[in-house]
Formats: sequence, structure tokens, C-alpha cells
Amino acid sequence: MFAQAIVYFSYFLKRNKQYTKTKQFFFNLLENPESQMKSYFDGFMICLVMLSVFFLVYSVEHTLNDTAEWFEQFVIFIFISEYLLRGWLYSDTHRIIINEYEKADYLNIKFSLFKTLKQIIGKKLRYIFSFFAIIDLLAILPSYRPLRILRVLLIFRLFKLFRYSNSIKIFSDVLISKRFELITLAIFMGFLVFIASIAIYLFENKSAGGHIRHLYDAFYWSIVTISTVGYGDITPQTVGGRLVTVTLILTGLGVLSFFTSIIVAAFNDKMDALRENRTYSELSRFKSYIIICGFGRVGQEVAELFKRDGQDFIIIDKDEKEILVAKQKQFLAIHDDAGNNSVLINAGINRGATAILCATGSDIANVYITLTSRHLNPEITIISRANRQDSENKLYQAGANDVIQPFKIAGLLAAEYIGQPVAFETIRSILHEQKQIIMDTLIVSSNSLLENIKIDQLDLENRKLTLLGVISSNIKHKKHRNHYQVKNQHFYFNPEQHFELQEQDILVILGRKYSIEYFQDQIKQSSIIL
Repeated sequence: MFAQAIVYFSYFLKRNKQYTKTKQFFFNLLENPESQMKSYFDGFMICLVMLSVFFLVYSVEHTLNDTAEWFEQFVIFIFISEYLLRGWLYSDTHRIIINEYEKADYLNIKFSLFKTLKQIIGKKLRYIFSFFAIIDLLAILPSYRPLRILRVLLIFRLFKLFRYSNSIKIFSDVLISKRFELITLAIFMGFLVFIASIAIYLFENKSAGGHIRHLYDAFYWSIVTISTVGYGDITPQTVGGRLVTVTLILTGLGVLSFFTSIIVAAFNDKMDALRENRTYSELSRFKSYIIICGFGRVGQEVAELFKRDGQDFIIIDKDEKEILVAKQKQFLAIHDDAGNNSVLINAGINRGATAILCATGSDIANVYITLTSRHLNPEITIISRANRQDSENKLYQAGANDVIQPFKIAGLLAAEYIGQPVAFETIRSILHEQKQIIMDTLIVSSNSLLENIKIDQLDLENRKLTLLGVISSNIKHKKHRNHYQVKNQHFYFNPEQHFELQEQDILVILGRKYSIEYFQDQIKQSSIIL
């Protein structure tokens, strides 16, 4: 009966939306690296730890008032709550019970509550004996005033900072990544200190005329000597003691050099992670931004335009040279493969990114990035570059919203405007950002004066404007030449003068900013000269 009640309660928790919502809230608060709440909580805990350490140090020689005592109790309450909540989040107890029960039911065997509880306790013990959980527990003990010796554990409150700072976490990762080398070095150094302590005690004890009173003095002298500090409070008097000292100093230099090389090598391995950590920290300040995958010719031009327009963006490229160019221009950049799920997730594809531009020089890479991006975020806008005609359909099938073929566009411009230098000069001015010339769009609305009129009636030449093309889904226009498929619409490039505009057509216009704005105002005021 008790086992059935446990199983029933587990199913109740699984179906309970409030329980799930509460656990998700605390997960976002304590564990979710992409949660804004976690960053606020981490900052709060850093301040709390530093203040608690200050008050505990201050209390060594001063008497704390009631406010400080209440603050200490508040800190301990927060520490204990955090410790218990992290233990709760570490594993889903009710899911373990349900999985074991359903497994037993499927195999038609008796459900063993004892075996299930053993598995649950094993997972909780794994949390209790984890590195950060031990630090969290030891950070609570200094508040137990009857045992003053526990004040030495005050240092573990400072170790809690490892949990809340990504940069400090990376430092701990550096030490963990070289744990084999460090443990080997520590064993060797311990063996060396042990031999040196015994040797110096034999040569420098009181009966031999030395200053070593007992083995503790010998151990202290060995640690001071091998670290090359040499306080001078204990100096060898015998020939044998001095030989031990010289040997230990020379060996100590080798040990310190080896330790330094291990740490330097580990940090070199983690340097890219440190730089990326800084980049992600800066990226978190943006409310919305665009991810540019590839920083070649196309990516660089787009980035410059975004910078000019004040659009936030981040660049991802696996070519180290391109990333160096991006950083020289003070752009946010990540040296990695944009096709990896973790890279795009860290770049905020599900957080702040509103669009992704696949601008690499490889169609295969663009297809792969498009597939990955669409899988991670079905709603995000994806614009991809295609270098080959046969890649366009593949990119649309992969999930791209729009596909751009820069080489085809360049060829079309050259072919259409080779005999029209004025129009060609307009486009060239846009590409070189001259004369404040911009490109804008104008929608033909229902019952407007643009509806059902021909291109030659727009009098664009006198208005100092150039019509680049018309985007339309109207089947009436298919009789015209130079139309190109754009998903479910067609782009009519440089349409003929007798091209008749229809409702919902989109005009792509080139010209000076104030010329376009004046033309738009005329249409709104219904005062256009036909």
C-alpha cells in the first residue's frame, strides 16, 4: 500500500502544472545559464558572500550589533535554502519512481520500492559529495559560534564565488583539466617534503647542535625551503643539513617551474573560452541582434552596413584570419563553426537573435547552418547566400526564408544597365555609400493613385528616382520579361514602361533619401501628378 501511494503521488506531481512551473522557476534562477534571472541572482549572491565575509572578519576583534547578527542569520537562511534547492533540482525523484514502476509493469515483475529508493538516494549522494555542494555546506558552518575552530572554514564562503562567476568557473575548469598532472606533481612534492623533513631532522636536531626541535619544525622548514621563500628563522648548522638544503632548493625550483608550465599550458588551452565568455557577456546586453555566419566579402559588407545603421550583431566564423579582421574592427566575433548546435545556442539563437544571415562562401556550409538554425528555432528568420543556382532550392528546403545569389545579381545589374550610365551610377553610389542614395520600397495600396497606372506615368526621371524593379504575385505580370522567382512571388527587374501596377505590388526604388520621402508624401496626400 505504501509503495502504491508513493507511485500515485509521483504521477500526481508529474501532472501538476504548478509543481512543474515552480521547479522550472528555481531552475531558471539557479542553474539555467541562459536565464536573465540567474545573472541577477549570481550578482546578488556575490554581494551577499562578500558582505558576510566582511562581518565575520570584523567580528573577530569587535562586537557585532543586533543588525549584523540578523544579517548573518539571513545569510545562513539563504545559503541553506540554496543548498536544499540545488539538491532538489539535481534529480527528479518522481520521474525515477515512475520510470522504475513503468519498467516493472512492462516486464510484468513486482515493483521494488527499496531498489528505487536506493537509486534516488544514490543520485542525491552524488550531489552531496560534488565539489560545489561540499563548498556550499562548508560555507554554512562558520556561523556555528560554539565551535570557534570552524571559523577557519570562512574561506569556503569565498570559494562559493566560483559558482557565480563564469570567469572564475573557467579558472576552476583549468585546474580540473590538468588534475592528473597536478596530482602527480603533488604526490612527488609530498614525497620530496617527507624525505627532506626526515633528513633535516636527523642532521639538525638539538642533540646534533641544530635548531630543529621536532618533526613539525622539520616539516615547516621543508615547506618554506622548497617554495624558495626562506624566512631564515631556521637555518642549517651542519654540513649534512646544508647539503639537504641545497638539494631541496634546486629541486624546489624544478617543481615550481613544472607547476608554472602546467598552469600556463592549461590557460593557453582555455584562452579561447575566456575570450568567448567575454563576448557572450557583452552579447547578453543586447535586447535583439542578428547573427552573421561567415565574415568574407559579403559578411564584411553587411557588418559595415549594420554598424552604420546601429544594428547590433555578432559574427561567427571558423576562419581565424577572418575573426582577427572582425576584432580589429571592434565587432563581436566568435571563432567557431556556426554549424554546431552549441555554438548557435550560446550565441542566443533562442534568446535574443531575431535573424541569421548565412553568408559563408560555401553552399554546403550555408545549407548545414540553415538546417541547424531551423531545427533550433523554427520561428527565426534565416537569410542565406547561394553561390550556385542549383543550391537555391536546397536552401529553401533546409528552411531559409530568403535566398540571395550575389553573383547572379551582379550579372543582372551589369546586363541591364550597361547602356544606362545614369541608373548604373545610382547603384554604384549606393554600393560606395555616396550622395546619401538609398534603396526603399513602396507598396501599391488599394484605391491609391498608383493602382492601375503604367511605369511611364510615374514620371520618375523628373523626380530624380530610379525604379530597380517590382515585386508581385499578380499573374497579370507574367507576360513581361525579366521576372525571377522569389519564393511565392516574382521580382520583375527593370520593368518595361508599359508595365501596369496592381494592388499589393511592391516598388523597389533608388534615389536620394529626401526624394523618396517627398514622393511618399505626395502619394499619401493624393497629389501625385499623373
